[in-house]
Amino acid sequence: MSEKSVIEVQSEETGQRADKLISEKLSELTRSAVQGLIEKGGITVCGKNIAKNYKVKNGDVIEIEIPEPEILDVKAEEIPLDIVYEDDDLLVVNKPKGMVVHPAHGNYTGTLVNALMYHCKGSLSGINGVIRPGIVHRIDKNTSGLLIVAKNDSAHVMLSEQIKAHSFTREYEAVAVGAFKDTAGTIDAPIGRHHTDRKKMCVTEKNSKHAVTHYSVIKQYGGFAHLKLRLETGRTHQIRVHLSYIGHHVLGDDVYGKAYKGLDGQCLHARKIGFIHPTTKENMEFESELPEYFESILRKIGKM
Repeated sequence: MSEKSVIEVQSEETGQRADKLISEKLSELTRSAVQGLIEKGGITVCGKNIAKNYKVKNGDVIEIEIPEPEILDVKAEEIPLDIVYEDDDLLVVNKPKGMVVHPAHGNYTGTLVNALMYHCKGSLSGINGVIRPGIVHRIDKNTSGLLIVAKNDSAHVMLSEQIKAHSFTREYEAVAVGAFKDTAGTIDAPIGRHHTDRKKMCVTEKNSKHAVTHYSVIKQYGGFAHLKLRLETGRTHQIRVHLSYIGHHVLGDDVYGKAYKGLDGQCLHARKIGFIHPTTKENMEFESELPEYFESILRKIGKM
């Protein structure tokens, strides 16, 4: 059966966005989950459906109907995982290049989620739905490196809040095309869905979200640069879009740049991740070595 909750808006809460207020009142729901319920008609104000940007008024009665979790129809698969850290609340996984994070059209098996379901035996958070259990944040199929997985909803909510507050450390390394004039910089440009190709993102002012990427040049190799990048925000394809925007696409990125002979996909690695543990409150940080494909590219461009 579905679960129902009721919130009565107080005078001091007037003017707040409904999705923000609800996610603060009901800690088990992230703001994105609330927006999903609004879209499906699962949240009403005074008996009427609302828009995602609705701002509450004094005396509003908000009714939230949280549906019963769907049975996950994704098969657990015994796929080897490179687990850097694990406890009762979370695990940190070093994802290989070429592995899809969660099932989607054309990739229903062999994903990180399939592997996690086997490893965790059903102990994964359900906040992001039946297709993305435990997934707090994602990295692209052809990006290697670290990502965190939540084993329960409480850990998921707390980790998501750190990401929203920009206190969640995510550092990457990449090889980009071109010579950089500055050894360090910040790309502050909003990212939204491409207006003609819906599978792509782009820098745009229309229907976009604030996006900030900090970068520094580790070493310049003639027409290529080895970069360290830190995400202040976490938008879809953010590093790839931002580097392409400033004229230095990620080497091998055939979506926002062009393919590179001998490299399947982009040369981008999630090197470091840092966060406050949701239960122990300990400051935790993990770092992974550069994979062989990345080291091979560095050796190759170093000889050019």
